[in-house]
Amino acid sequence: LEAVAARLKDVSRKQDCAVIQSLVLTAKERVAKVLRCAGERGAALEDARKRAKQFSESRQLLLDWMDEVEQTLQIPGNAAMSQEEIKCQLAEHKEFQKLLHSKRPVYEATLRSGRLLRERAQLTEDVQLLEELLGELKERWDDVGGRAVERQHKLEESLLFSGKFTDALQALLDWLYRAEPQLCEEVPVAGDRDLVSDLMDKHRAFQKELGKRASCIKMLKRSVRDLTRGSSSVDSQWLQKQMEELSGRWDLICKLSISKQGRLEASLQQAEEFHTLVHSFLAHLAESEKTLRHGVFPEEEAALCECQSQLQVSTPTPQLELECITSLGEEILSACHPDSIVTIKSWITVAKSRFQEVLSWAQQQGERLQAQTARLAAEREEMGRLVDWIAAAEESLSLRDQETLPQWWGPAGRSPGSAPAHADSPAQEFMEELNRKQPDVEKVTKSCKRKLAPDHPGEAGHRRSVPHPTPMPMPSRAAPMFIPGVPVSEVEEFAHFDFGIWRKRYMQWISHRKSRILDVFRGIDRDQDGRISQREFIQSVLSSKFPTNVLEMSAVASIFDMNSDGFIDYYEFVSALQPSRDPLRRVADADQIQDEVWQSADLGTMTNGECS
Repeated sequence: LEAVAARLKDVSRKQDCAVIQSLVLTAKERVAKVLRCAGERGAALEDARKRAKQFSESRQLLLDWMDEVEQTLQIPGNAAMSQEEIKCQLAEHKEFQKLLHSKRPVYEATLRSGRLLRERAQLTEDVQLLEELLGELKERWDDVGGRAVERQHKLEESLLFSGKFTDALQALLDWLYRAEPQLCEEVPVAGDRDLVSDLMDKHRAFQKELGKRASCIKMLKRSVRDLTRGSSSVDSQWLQKQMEELSGRWDLICKLSISKQGRLEASLQQAEEFHTLVHSFLAHLAESEKTLRHGVFPEEEAALCECQSQLQVSTPTPQLELECITSLGEEILSACHPDSIVTIKSWITVAKSRFQEVLSWAQQQGERLQAQTARLAAEREEMGRLVDWIAAAEESLSLRDQETLPQWWGPAGRSPGSAPAHADSPAQEFMEELNRKQPDVEKVTKSCKRKLAPDHPGEAGHRRSVPHPTPMPMPSRAAPMFIPGVPVSEVEEFAHFDFGIWRKRYMQWISHRKSRILDVFRGIDRDQDGRISQREFIQSVLSSKFPTNVLEMSAVASIFDMNSDGFIDYYEFVSALQPSRDPLRRVADADQIQDEVWQSADLGTMTNGECS
């Protein structure tokens, strides 16, 4: 692309070289942006691949391990077993429960990884597949946990039926003592949504185990009651004391389990509310940032005031949402599980930082709106002054029009074409003041010029009818007039002005320069906005070597400006020079051939010049 651009610049005009360089820079920026986006997408895809691979491997390892241990969780049959065998199996089962407990963090980490992948998935098929994989893993884990509890229950029943009341009683007491610390009120259960959901799952599994042990407790109570009935021995008293302790501990565990269930439900509701608030808040901030960073300012002052009022009204809303998020997060942190403290603090920090970023953008937007409003107010004030000056000038000119114009065609004592100084001074001052006001007028009307410019002038749907220029009425030769600052010879010559002859001479001059109408228009239109003012057109033609004068150019500019808006666009320019040609039609073959001939002639001239 750079090589082609270099060759084009070698055979192009100076103003076209700037356009070519701008296009090359734009292409480079777009390519750099595409490469940067491609790199970011590649990094995101690589990260997603690693996460998916880690989840798949961890899940498969857990499934393989559960397939292996399912053989060891067979529920013992009804065949009689000795007390030693039952005790041995109970000891082995306790070791398995420790192993199962050690696998719990791996299982929870795998679930979190799968949930994160499911939240980030964009395709419905991927979401469904991840839900199926997570559901299968959770179902298998619950099945293994249920089998472990069932085996524990059966072994304890077998030990009880074998007559070992003391061992069965001690096993139940040990289990109740181990369960009590996890159910006490001081254990924090608040946190983020995922952690509270995991705690709920663990508590449901505990409640299932508690329900299965209830039958064992009843059976043990009945057996001890039968053994101690009518007996007052030391062993009977010890058994009754142990059963009272077991009953009290059992009732306490049941109450603590119900209490923890309520606290978990409240914590889950709180976590869901916090999750919803944070994500809706961040989504709202993202939309606000997009509007603030890429929004377009309206040109009308009323619309600007409306945007400013909307900005002032919408700013307090995110502030209130942030306060709600902060207060709710602090409330969760006051009773938060240790594993979730970092997560809750991170969400609060992210919400605060994002709010500060969007707030800074809102402040910058407000400053730009104020600057735009001030600019429009200044333009309105300047326009008011110009309108007042124009009204005063019109009134002054109307009064002067009522006066008799002097006829100065070479009176005695003066050469033809000269005028008295007192007649030239007021008009000359007025023209100078008018020229001084012209830049102010163009500056004030520049915004209107942008708004009136068509968005797609080349499309058929936006075509407009361009009337053929009508000759400007010329002053009568029988009534010659005096124009201040203009020689009388030019005034006499202007009396015979014919736009058709001028147009023919101008087209011949353009053809002699081996240029196109488009090239001439581009040379005048320096800001490349598709429009030129009458003043720019007059000064450009006068500064060239085309034979004409100010009076002719003033009349020509008025003819070119067909809609009398003070500006000449390309279509008016072409229609004035070529009335029989539709400027919106496709370029004819003859025109293309002529353009190619001119370009070839330019290349030949440049080559001959280089060779010489």
